[in-house]
Amino acid sequence: MKFSVFYQQALARKGGEQALKSLLPPVTEKHRLAEISDDRYLSEITRCIFKAGFVWRVIENKWPDFEAAFEGFVPTYWQQVPPEVLEQLATDERIVRNMQKIRTVPENARMIMDVAKDHGSFGQFLAQWPSTDQVGLLLYLKRNGERLGGNSAQYFLRRVGWDGFILSHDVVTALTRAGILDASPASKKGMSQAQEAFNRWHEETEMPISHLSRIVSFTVDN
Repeated sequence: MKFSVFYQQALARKGGEQALKSLLPPVTEKHRLAEISDDRYLSEITRCIFKAGFVWRVIENKWPDFEAAFEGFVPTYWQQVPPEVLEQLATDERIVRNMQKIRTVPENARMIMDVAKDHGSFGQFLAQWPSTDQVGLLLYLKRNGERLGGNSAQYFLRRVGWDGFILSHDVVTALTRAGILDASPASKKGMSQAQEAFNRWHEETEMPISHLSRIVSFTVDN
């Protein structure tokens, strides 16, 4: 299926080209990804983990307090944080006191530091990973990070401006209706089917994959 089919449906639903463009997510240039400090990546990873299965608005409203409680999310500190610090955070009313999610911070800090040893920084690692292989990146984050399966890693990548798709409910519905997706979107097969379609449309339109993904989501009634 040509992407123009989805594009025309999205135009009709959103009221024209200008309205549609205003709804598309920003994409960070590769060299800008490399310039983002590792503490900001740990912060955004943690934000997406805490949002999973929770009311997003609550996390966003409390995020300045999260930043204060986690002292800026500096990976060099959190990778070797004493257990008693985590226990104190589990009683800290400034944050959502979910111990399982709190424990992801040192685990993901260690992942970031391990990556930085080989690539200079986590941002440089993301900058060199091609958008045409998002599935590979998602699998890496799932295997080497903590609680980065499901859509959490996809939302993290979108938040920092890495150019990729999100297999949201609307995107999955649209791809399934079009006969593109016939496997679970959480499976490697399903993600690969989506990747193949978005790569093909990227070549067809020269549009960022994150824009293609958002446009596809607009073709489904909410």
